[in-house]
Amino acid sequence: MKIWILVFLFSFSVFTFSQNLVKNPSFEEFVECPNSLGTFNVHVVDWSTPTKGTTDYFNSCSTVMGAPENFNGIQHPKYGNAYAGLYFFAPADYREYVQVELSKMLQKNKTYRLKFYISLAEGSDFAVKDFGVLFSYHPIDLETKKHLSKGRLYSTKGNKMHFFEINHPEFHQDKTDWLEVQAEFRAKGFERYLTIGNFRDNAGTRKIKTKRRETKKGAYYYIDMVTVSAEEAGPPEDESFAIDSTYAFKNVHFDFDSHRLSPDAEAELEEIFNYLQKKPAFNIEIHAHTDNRGSHQYNMALSQRRANAIVSYLIGLGLSKERVALKGYGSAKPIADNATDDGRQQNRRAEFLIKRGAE
Repeated sequence: MKIWILVFLFSFSVFTFSQNLVKNPSFEEFVECPNSLGTFNVHVVDWSTPTKGTTDYFNSCSTVMGAPENFNGIQHPKYGNAYAGLYFFAPADYREYVQVELSKMLQKNKTYRLKFYISLAEGSDFAVKDFGVLFSYHPIDLETKKHLSKGRLYSTKGNKMHFFEINHPEFHQDKTDWLEVQAEFRAKGFERYLTIGNFRDNAGTRKIKTKRRETKKGAYYYIDMVTVSAEEAGPPEDESFAIDSTYAFKNVHFDFDSHRLSPDAEAELEEIFNYLQKKPAFNIEIHAHTDNRGSHQYNMALSQRRANAIVSYLIGLGLSKERVALKGYGSAKPIADNATDDGRQQNRRAEFLIKRGAE
């Protein structure tokens, strides 16, 4: 059976994304194993800090700045053995940032996707809602530890800048799991450097108080696997889905022993719903799966709950019950090795078939 991986954008064509343009995207290449605070600027290959803020570097090779356990909490890397740590909010408008040169300059009017993973450190008192993104022609290098305001940035001469924020409907306050932050944007044609951080002052930062374990008086986030990739157009609209072929959802994956849909999953289901609204002759069949932990009977029931969650969401959007069916396969059809965490996560997935309705 043929499996297709799809990415849904604002139109209903299919798109894929090319190779990552970010060098050393998960901070695995380093000069020295970190042994103190604030060494990101000197220890991580290809990366720098655009200000005097002391961004931290964590790596499993270190007993002082380790991963998963370090001074600000416990978090396993999303990928590899390393991640960065920086303040997105702190007293007196103190800020930290990360900056990297892309492997090539972005092309004017071409659509790109930026994606990275964040996790709020356990020692944080606050969580924030927005993440600032700055692309520039020249690297940023300013003698300040405070936030990089637009006024300060645009007062520098001879540099071109493209700024936007990734706004989220909820505050990024999960202190256990990694959360994916992503956005699509159209390049202006001069972007060579990428800087990530909070460019707002304290008064303008959308933040909430969190239940704290320590008194850090700030929002400190770990960050891992930064990706910038270019959009490549796929088949036209009418060839998007082959009838009776199986397609894998890109964002519909489940946590262990859970059937809850993530915001990314709901957004993708809304794209599918919109597609079906334009194709009233088509129906959809949902397939859900589990990893191999648990009994066969339990996993069959769990996969049914996962399929039901997807179907219920589509019906809630307005899709007729007569146009949707479901199947749960338990752990019977793995696509990855269940011996690893990553493999099990891939197996906790959902798929769908587009079927032609009765004439």
